[in-house]
Amino acid sequence: MAAVPSSPPPSGPAADERPAGRGGRLTLWGAAAVFLAVTVFGGHHQPVDTPQAPRVSGTGAAAPADPVDAGESLPRSEPTRLLIPKISVDAPFTTLSIGATGQLQPPPAADTNLVGWYADGVSPGEEGTAIIAGHVDTVTSAAVFADLYELERGDRFSVERADGRTAEFEVDNAETYPKDDFPSKRVYADAARPEVRLITCAGDYDRTVRDYTDNLVVFAHLV
Repeated sequence: MAAVPSSPPPSGPAADERPAGRGGRLTLWGAAAVFLAVTVFGGHHQPVDTPQAPRVSGTGAAAPADPVDAGESLPRSEPTRLLIPKISVDAPFTTLSIGATGQLQPPPAADTNLVGWYADGVSPGEEGTAIIAGHVDTVTSAAVFADLYELERGDRFSVERADGRTAEFEVDNAETYPKDDFPSKRVYADAARPEVRLITCAGDYDRTVRDYTDNLVVFAHLV
């Protein structure tokens, strides 16, 4: 996917101050069968325009791993906490929405231990594809998804929900994509089973555009 700023980028960190995290932008659509242009963030970047994704209905793109049995889908319920033991994540949720520019608004950058859920889409545990995004870093420190790249197939994490249930997920795959060749259909297609995408920043930091080169996406299903 192209990532062309719609306005001059803000002042970024100097070479010796830039974070060592991962970053990028992406396009998603939710279970409501609408498509939206959004931004995924590195923690200190302004949103920029991205192309709209083609609408996909049904199962759309295949899961990136071999088919596996999945847990029974849960009713809709707001997520309250994300727990990823392997990388010591224990973080509360905030809801994310689409702003006036048609882009996903990031969680507050001042809180480095916070993840966001796209609230107009599927909730974690519901049938379909739920979107969870988090900062990899800020201008001051590493953030909640700094170690997301360590997740591998078979690793598990859980989402505590407002209804008192805990949805447990197993990782199918973790992939990094260049922003200018992001496979939107593969990542954001609606799923026939409960699935989650954990998304953050990836790649090298490009000081010219003050952004990162890639997106990291963790694919997972309910067990």
